[in-house]
Amino acid sequence: MKLINYVILFIFIGLLFLRYVLSLPKFQNGDTIKITTTLLTEPIRYSNSQYIKLYGLKIYLPRYPEIIYGDRVEIVGIVDNKKLKNPKIQKLETNQKLIYLLREKIISFYKSSIPEPYSSLIAGITIGSKQMPESFWDALRKTGTAHVVVASGTNVTMLASFLIGTFTYYFRRKIAIFITIAGIVVYVFLSGFDAPIVRASIMGVIVMFGQIRGRLIDTWRILLYTSTLMLIIKPMWITDLGFILSFVATTSLMLFQTKIDRLLKLPRLPKLLKEGLTTSIAAQIGVAPIIFATFGQFNILSPVINALILWTIPYIMSLGMMAGIVGLVVPLVGRLILFALYPLTYWFVQIINLSSN
Repeated sequence: MKLINYVILFIFIGLLFLRYVLSLPKFQNGDTIKITTTLLTEPIRYSNSQYIKLYGLKIYLPRYPEIIYGDRVEIVGIVDNKKLKNPKIQKLETNQKLIYLLREKIISFYKSSIPEPYSSLIAGITIGSKQMPESFWDALRKTGTAHVVVASGTNVTMLASFLIGTFTYYFRRKIAIFITIAGIVVYVFLSGFDAPIVRASIMGVIVMFGQIRGRLIDTWRILLYTSTLMLIIKPMWITDLGFILSFVATTSLMLFQTKIDRLLKLPRLPKLLKEGLTTSIAAQIGVAPIIFATFGQFNILSPVINALILWTIPYIMSLGMMAGIVGLVVPLVGRLILFALYPLTYWFVQIINLSSN
């Protein structure tokens, strides 16, 4: 790399850092503040509270009234060491836009059709819902599989592959690519603007436009462009654990997955399990130290547990989404599709329960 490129890179990093510093909220301990915002991510619900992070502050609200993705909220509380003490909801407005109503109707259909935690599992995998029993959420965290049950970059990749593979049969590839891009955008609004979803969506759209223009794809460059664009739009993402883990996991996969695949000589292992194992090990190389440093825990069996359940994700996501959409029109058919998913969801839940004990 020429000296001028190093200088440009250094200046650019400096500008990003300056943008981050200038965007930091000027909160001090003891300040009483009011936050008014539209929720762009799903809160995590516990037995007696619901958790959301806004403007770098951890906020544990009372269990009721429930807030959901898309709501317009006004929250008042006292700043206390990056937390909001005694937070109260002063104003709550439910977003009546079609995309938010559609999301809630699909989740309600899952909940009314099959029992917990199977309904929460399907809702989480398909559209990123975090409305699940606290005991199940804790089991997922203990086993290092929580990332699987919330919409992630993998969901976007599977959706893009499905759409491009389907529509190229009926349209010219260029038209199919534009339909796929539109599908990705709709999915982001449907599942929420969590950092992993946004990261995968931006990378996917860049790849699609590259195909339209007939250019070779440099994955490392796309990853750099994506991270830069996200930090320009929202500098606070640089401290977001989801943002950090998403990019570290992607980098780790790019660096190690092929090498691990060559090293693992397991001819008797089914192909689906082997792919899940190599993917999980490669990702864990990068994310395990961060998880341990953040939460002080790491499950050494996590790669094996992930391998045992990852193969079910494409089927649960595709059939789960189909069941949700069809179920809004013909509930009986939607429920039949959900019942057909029972063997996969039962396997998933049992593996998690056995591994978390």
